[in-house]
Amino acid sequence: MGSEDSPTNVYVCEVQGDDTEGTGTAKMPYKTPVRALELAKNPETVVVHVRKTLTEGFKEISGAALKKAKKTVDINVKKAQKNAERAAAEAAEAAKKAEDDAVKIEAAKSIVLKHDPSLPAAKRLKIHSLAEHRGTRIAVSGWVHRLRDQKGMFFIVLRDGTGYLQCILSGKLCQTYDALTLTQESTITVYGTLTEVPAGKTAPGGHELQADYWEVVGKAPGGLDAFTNKINAESDKSVLLDQRHLVLRGETVSQVLKARAFVLGAFRKFFEKRRVVEVTPPLMVQTQVEGGSTLFKFDYYGEEAYLTQSSQLYLETCLPAFGDVYCIAESFRAEKSLTRRHLSQYSHCEAELAFIDFDDLLHFIEDMVVSVVDQVMADPETSAAVKQLNPNFVPPQKPFRRMNYSDAIAWLDANNVRKEDGSKYEFGEDIPEAPERVMTDTINEPILLCRFPAEVKAFYMKRCPEDSKLTESVDVLMPGVGEIVGGSMRISDLEELFKGYEREGIDPSPYYWFTDQRRFGTCEHGGFGLGIERFLAWMLGRWSVRDVCLYPRFMGRCTP
Repeated sequence: MGSEDSPTNVYVCEVQGDDTEGTGTAKMPYKTPVRALELAKNPETVVVHVRKTLTEGFKEISGAALKKAKKTVDINVKKAQKNAERAAAEAAEAAKKAEDDAVKIEAAKSIVLKHDPSLPAAKRLKIHSLAEHRGTRIAVSGWVHRLRDQKGMFFIVLRDGTGYLQCILSGKLCQTYDALTLTQESTITVYGTLTEVPAGKTAPGGHELQADYWEVVGKAPGGLDAFTNKINAESDKSVLLDQRHLVLRGETVSQVLKARAFVLGAFRKFFEKRRVVEVTPPLMVQTQVEGGSTLFKFDYYGEEAYLTQSSQLYLETCLPAFGDVYCIAESFRAEKSLTRRHLSQYSHCEAELAFIDFDDLLHFIEDMVVSVVDQVMADPETSAAVKQLNPNFVPPQKPFRRMNYSDAIAWLDANNVRKEDGSKYEFGEDIPEAPERVMTDTINEPILLCRFPAEVKAFYMKRCPEDSKLTESVDVLMPGVGEIVGGSMRISDLEELFKGYEREGIDPSPYYWFTDQRRFGTCEHGGFGLGIERFLAWMLGRWSVRDVCLYPRFMGRCTP
């Protein structure tokens, strides 16, 4: 037997060995005997020394262990041979298929489709309107949502934004060059007769288009640039955000954003029924509403200006002219927060109501939420989306639970909800998102959380007549998402408003137009702001408010 460094001696350490980086020496041993034998030039002349612990040193491998290792090596060699043979066969098969496909595609170039002049003229229709046209010849254009080649027939699910339609291509229709090279997300127009699906079969809408002619409008790329290589189920979140323009084409996102469109219309119908007038306030402003730390600043022709945090102050100026008013507009908050319920830009449904009291305000908000949900659940398409996206959704019932801020502080204490340092939440402190969510999700019903201390609320909120330390304010809390509405009665007294300016260190000069509402005929009034995205996240069961935006904007994301 040679010395320790002889090529016939190989060393294995089960503790510190490495089958990848090891060389088989005592200083750089392998991890397993199998690896030692696999790399040996002549396994029969190799002497394997094994160290099981760092204290016992290297010992020659036992006969049983060597036999087991050799058997494993033999098995691995046979597996490798089979895999190599399989790979060679697959490569040959792929090459043969590629050759056959090339011949097939070349031959397909000579096949030209033509309209059959004996057929009736096709009526161009959108997919949503097809049910009443069964048995007639139609033409539908759209994007190839899914494509399946089965026994010489093509099954194409076409999408046009209004719905989905299964189209069946057979015979020469699926033998052309365009057919053989058709890719997902290509745009096509299909002509044919709409028929009811056979018994026992299913298709969107319960019908399918038996094609007699079709044509490509715009072909999407294949290969490495194919749609399915851009985004798929395993794609990282950042990739999905970068490719949001393609993600929008998915069924779930499409459902969510169509539901969003319906919800916006439902809010408008509610306000219209109440004769609340819609106005369009400016988004570029030179005043703040919710504090200067969350303002987006920009240069406005040499002057400092901001993107609006809220349209509330402008809505208040409209009350004497139009009566009750509302807007659905974008608001902007420069909050350096990446929580699932924060956005830098969001859709804000805001309203201001004249000659009301605090109870009137609470009833109005309650009625609005219930009315919008009722409209959604009464619409077949949107209610189906809600049931699919959020099967456990239960429409809220009036009256919502009324709960004072002081009761919430007491609830947190009684239920042992503490700060990170273990201390209690005290009266006068703002209740952060996390404990608020714990309370809301535990109670598991809508909550009108009322009468917050003045110190934690905005300068314009009216004090409670029974306790001047409190405000006539309300947050609407929903299970699963937390706050979706913030509102209050507004200060109607001029002197009290100036005290609010002073308390917050706000120069009243730029607010002259807002202050004048208390000079030229004041009145008791109140209003609220509802985050459309939070409302949708609650109703549609989405994890994040980003999921209900067309192109979400949040810290670090302003593209595409």
